[in-house]
Amino acid sequence: MVSTRFEVSSSPPIRYPKSIFFIISNEFSERFNYYGMRTVLALYLTQKLNYDDDSATVIYHVFTSLAYFFPLMGAILADSFLGKFKTILYLSIVYCIGSTLIAMGAIPPLNLPATSMTVIGLLFIAVGSGGIKPCVSAFGGDQFKLPEQAVQLAKFFSLFYFAINAGSLISTTLTPILREDIHCFNETDCFSLAFGVPAVLMIFSILVFACGKSMYSIKKPAGNMVVLVFKCIGNALSTKVKEQDENPRSHWLDYAEMKYGRQIVQDIKSLMKILVLYIPLPVFWALFDQQGSRWTFQATRMNGEIGAFTIKPDQMQVINPLLILAFIPFFEGLVYPVLEKVGIRTPLQKLSFGGILAGAAFVLSGFVELALDETNAVMPTPMESQLRIYNGLPCDYHFKSEIPNFNNFTVQSIGAFEAIHVSTMQNTTFRFTAETTESFCVKANMSNITGTFYLNPGNAVSYFISQKANNVNLLEYADSAEKDKRGLPRVRFLANIKTAKKVLLKNSWNTDAQYNVSLNTYDQFPVADGEYDLYSDNGTRKIASVKLELGGVYTVILHEVLENEFKLQRHTVTPSNSLHMLWLVPQYVVITAGEVMFSITGLQFSYSQAPESMKSVIQAFWLLTVAIGNMLVVFIAEAKFVESQSVEFFLFAVLMFLDMALFMILAARYHYSEDDHKDIESGDMKKPDIDKMDDVPSKLDQGPLEKGLEAPKAAYTNEAYRED
Repeated sequence: MVSTRFEVSSSPPIRYPKSIFFIISNEFSERFNYYGMRTVLALYLTQKLNYDDDSATVIYHVFTSLAYFFPLMGAILADSFLGKFKTILYLSIVYCIGSTLIAMGAIPPLNLPATSMTVIGLLFIAVGSGGIKPCVSAFGGDQFKLPEQAVQLAKFFSLFYFAINAGSLISTTLTPILREDIHCFNETDCFSLAFGVPAVLMIFSILVFACGKSMYSIKKPAGNMVVLVFKCIGNALSTKVKEQDENPRSHWLDYAEMKYGRQIVQDIKSLMKILVLYIPLPVFWALFDQQGSRWTFQATRMNGEIGAFTIKPDQMQVINPLLILAFIPFFEGLVYPVLEKVGIRTPLQKLSFGGILAGAAFVLSGFVELALDETNAVMPTPMESQLRIYNGLPCDYHFKSEIPNFNNFTVQSIGAFEAIHVSTMQNTTFRFTAETTESFCVKANMSNITGTFYLNPGNAVSYFISQKANNVNLLEYADSAEKDKRGLPRVRFLANIKTAKKVLLKNSWNTDAQYNVSLNTYDQFPVADGEYDLYSDNGTRKIASVKLELGGVYTVILHEVLENEFKLQRHTVTPSNSLHMLWLVPQYVVITAGEVMFSITGLQFSYSQAPESMKSVIQAFWLLTVAIGNMLVVFIAEAKFVESQSVEFFLFAVLMFLDMALFMILAARYHYSEDDHKDIESGDMKKPDIDKMDDVPSKLDQGPLEKGLEAPKAAYTNEAYRED
């Protein structure tokens, strides 16, 4: 008997690459830096660098546009010259320099040219962030051996996208707190810390990333498909000029077949059909990215108080990634099945509906803006002036003046009078007399006041009636009803006091908010909102209390009735922010729903329809639509087609609706790939085949889809994911 023994040998499983930790750390820190900085950027430009809203919007969107343009350059640099590791390392250093410049410029004691440093820093960040964007996930994918580690690769991308989302959520929540709740350098905010913490984290990420070099699997540059596409198109055009008479072709791209082969030419033809559909897409991103600019400026004019907690204007941006997490299963399980029943089932139909939702979100923001207009400060026009009179004495004064429509009026004790629409074609003087019958003032020889009001077109002036050396003192000062750009209360103290020269203002809600107020000056200054107690005698004796609300502009009269007995009266120059910030939630909900349908569906459609060799190229052009969309915002903001912000929001909404009408026309003429037609018509996208992906040339961004694996659905949803 012959016995045969079979031995089955199995190779040990390949261990999970340790180098992944270093790559994930770099991505988390970079996303924390980018979104943290961008969250507070618009407010920094207006509040510290004194740009108006339009100029700040332009800078914000030029920066965002460049951040989505440079991925194309980064991909070419990595695939054709330096390789992914060196590209990530070198551009991360550039990125870090930019973050450091902005943070240092925000430190007041250094007296650095903050504006110049911010602009240069933003350029460096755009180059660094955009340049490494297409490289990090691809470099992570290079660490795995396929197909043996296909499952581990899928886990890596889940972890990778978790790091992106975590960095975005944490920074969007944290940096507004660092900006507003922490006071530094004797200021009511701390932008230097809000920029500095992300910058320090970015420095740490470079060190961690560099430490993993010995563990990385580093591949040499192998050429970039985007460059090949442009070379092929250039060759087709030049050859057509030379040969169109002697050797005519049916399609202009066919002239490149001799040099680049029939397959590449056919793939580019398919690519061009998809890119025609991309023409209207930038308008969506023009609307979407205004969450960090125009919508944040909206929030600064609103009330964020919820009990003892106050929402910061820039914290509203965190709604988008939070809603995404809830919307993904909601849309898959309920919304899409309902839409299919009403005939919306193809990818292009869903994408169109997503764009319409973005337009609807801007209709909502327009109505919110109309409501906000009612709480805006009333400012004098170029043909009129504003006059306010505050009475700090214990007697009422009856005025007779030459001011048209205001010939007779009374200013009560500790009261105020205002004329906010006084017609003045030029610098004008109006004489007046005032008298009182109060016995106290008559006995003190303060029964009569005579003088002249000086009014200038386009300006506001105020007068304060007080007592000085037993005589009536009429103080004149320039006034302003304009709200604080940060949404903080602004207050001016007018004092008729003998015993105290200054008072201490203590916020009972926030013990860190304390202000020493000189009673000899009458400057208007911003403070944190809340209930305030006033103390004299070096802060030991409480004399009065006053409440100052977000967005309000106040004049507070403090009168010493008897020695060390005080009377306080608050006068509202401009009403506080009465509209609550939660009214912004509907527009965030609608635009996030639009993003889910637009961004996810658009990327899936593009990937499914693009030829195998053009997967990376289509992602490059998708990012370019984001860059172009932000430049569209810059154009509209600079052109100043309309003066009203609410009208501008409605203008964007109409533009979006018209844009989607054009897209529907283009979509109706589009013919799906034959292989995918059945799946697409049923609403299902064809999944990539891993066995066919090995031949794909160099990739712009080797994400999970390009590796032949299905990406987590969150991967192409919110702002933190869409570019990766």
